[in-house]
Amino acid sequence: MGPLHPLTAMLLSMCCHFRFASAWYVAYFWMNTFKNTAFLTYASSVQVGAQSGIQECKYQFAWERWNCPESTLQLSTQNGLRSATRETSFVHAISAAGVMYTLTKNCSMGDFDNCGCDDSRIGQTGGRGWIWGGCSDNVAFGEKISKQFVDALENGQDSRAAVNLHNNEAGRLAIKATMRRACKCHGVSGSCSIQTCWMQLADFREVGNYLKIKHEHAKKLEMDKKPARAGNSADNRGAIAQAFRSIARTELIYLEDSPDYCVKNQSMGFQGTEGRECLKGDKNMSQWERKSCRRLCYECGLRVVEKRIEVVSSCNCKFHWCCTVKCEKCTQVVTKYYCARKESGRKPHNKTKRRHRARRH
Repeated sequence: MGPLHPLTAMLLSMCCHFRFASAWYVAYFWMNTFKNTAFLTYASSVQVGAQSGIQECKYQFAWERWNCPESTLQLSTQNGLRSATRETSFVHAISAAGVMYTLTKNCSMGDFDNCGCDDSRIGQTGGRGWIWGGCSDNVAFGEKISKQFVDALENGQDSRAAVNLHNNEAGRLAIKATMRRACKCHGVSGSCSIQTCWMQLADFREVGNYLKIKHEHAKKLEMDKKPARAGNSADNRGAIAQAFRSIARTELIYLEDSPDYCVKNQSMGFQGTEGRECLKGDKNMSQWERKSCRRLCYECGLRVVEKRIEVVSSCNCKFHWCCTVKCEKCTQVVTKYYCARKESGRKPHNKTKRRHRARRH
């Protein structure tokens, strides 16, 4: 059995879609990568972390032409296609980050027998008026185990493997970059004469926001194509090392320009933007959301159609002793907007009609 691509691992980890694969997924790592039953302890956290990465990807790209569709990832792995676009750079980074984040969180919560808080700096002076204390999230542990699980899937030495490994690392570094210091005051009558502080993970949404910015500024890796075709040769490794020399470890990189996501491409697994929902008219929306109809519809040569849809939701909920909550079902009509193909065969404009009549006289 050959090595898996990281996108395969991410899809296999999404149990709701691939229930049949979970046991195989864990067995693969155990038999072919680690051969150590201790790592089975972390398999559940890896699955949850990879899934949270995909969910964050879907949130970040919800109103983009490419919206992190599962079908794209499935087809890419099943057909053996290893694209290295700006979008796949984000998928690798957010997935590696998700795995590291979950492992770190579970470690700090005491879910693993061999891991707990990072207490390496407790008691040391951190700055003026504060010392290290509390329970710092153990990112070193999360990083180590995440790297062993995720990076082990890339055993090639070609440019795509190097790019994937680089983006995995950029995702893990995003976890560290978004961590924040939390403190607790100590002193007589709440004077806060001294503080104890610790480092904690940011909300994963902040990690997603951070990596979305990195995606927008991702750099295309320019390589000498001639040695790159040499497979795993020394020339190829040298060309890769040369290309990576000027790239910071925190930056996302890609090899190939993105295809036109406006247009349906069955072979590559994306459906285009026809039929996609867009947003209009809400003052509470961000500017990016308000422009979604322009981006998804108009700029893709489509029009916007308005549909009124009945939405049923729970309402007028009441607590009944003891101990149930009963709700009514309320129906609300909402307006939604979708991208649609422009109408063909429209009736000619009045001026055109008059021109035709003039010719007949």
